[in-house]
Amino acid sequence: MVTTLSAAVGVATDKSGEAVDTVTQWWQSEDMRSWLVDKPIGIVLILLVAVIGNWLLRRLITKLADNSIKKGKLSSPLSQRKPVKTDKALAATNEARRVSRIQTLSGVGRSAVSIFVWVWAALAILDKLGVNVAPLVASAGVVGVALGFGAQALVKDFLSGIFMLMEDQYGIGDTIDLGNGVFGDVESISLRITTVRDIDGALWYVRNGEILQVANHSDRYSVARIQVPVALSNDPDKAYNVINAAAADASHDPTIQPDILAEPTVNGMSGLEVDHMSYRVSVKTLPGKQWDVQRAMQAKILSAMHAEGIATPYPRGMAIFDMEESGLGNGLTRKDN
Repeated sequence: MVTTLSAAVGVATDKSGEAVDTVTQWWQSEDMRSWLVDKPIGIVLILLVAVIGNWLLRRLITKLADNSIKKGKLSSPLSQRKPVKTDKALAATNEARRVSRIQTLSGVGRSAVSIFVWVWAALAILDKLGVNVAPLVASAGVVGVALGFGAQALVKDFLSGIFMLMEDQYGIGDTIDLGNGVFGDVESISLRITTVRDIDGALWYVRNGEILQVANHSDRYSVARIQVPVALSNDPDKAYNVINAAAADASHDPTIQPDILAEPTVNGMSGLEVDHMSYRVSVKTLPGKQWDVQRAMQAKILSAMHAEGIATPYPRGMAIFDMEESGLGNGLTRKDN
């Protein structure tokens, strides 16, 4: 009995020793240590570098943008605009637009940095796991070429968006006319699309690659242009004096005076037709304020013309004028009497 028990203990001891040896050999195996220690630690380090690098780069871009906003400078090698003399109101408007452009550029930069960092992290992790990334990079190049041919419109949108931002063609809050029926205020800008809110409240999504021309009504300053029709029966000099005085008086109206940058200019008789003459009034205004100034000045000028007896063409309507010229108007009047 004792011999049997001793034999069993010896067998168990031998098996325990074999198990320990197996575990020790397994642990000391280069592949196991690599998968359980080296690779996890390497992946964790890559993720830490990616997280810290992404945070630092994004913070650096944000810091540079904040410094540019505080310094009041934003240079563009492709911009050919010359500075203009501005007053405080115009300077404030230009500053708001400049800040908006800096924020747009910084947002695009942060997105690009994040994409670059995390693509690098993904390739580094795959390489750490033993995956040959060279074919992946090569296939990515082939896929990129295929996308270049198959998605030319998308590439065109991105390139147009990049140059649009670099050249500062327009910014968020600007009033623009894209020449294809889209006219309104810019609400957002990305590398692919520009969103514009028109006067009816519709929000247009316009691909940057489809924008072939743009008229910016909010760049530095605007001009309110008023065309005043006057009947041919009026004295041209008197009409000019009345319109000039009314425009000058309207420019001092407290409701629009802050939006006006220079005294209004009456360009004289700018048109002479068979049934009327017209005078043109031009007023330099803050960006985007030309329509408010135009509406207010038109009302002031018309009231002054009525007060001074300056007649407008067809004061009772064109149909009545035509009937009187043909003699039908008098005939109807006699018949009614």
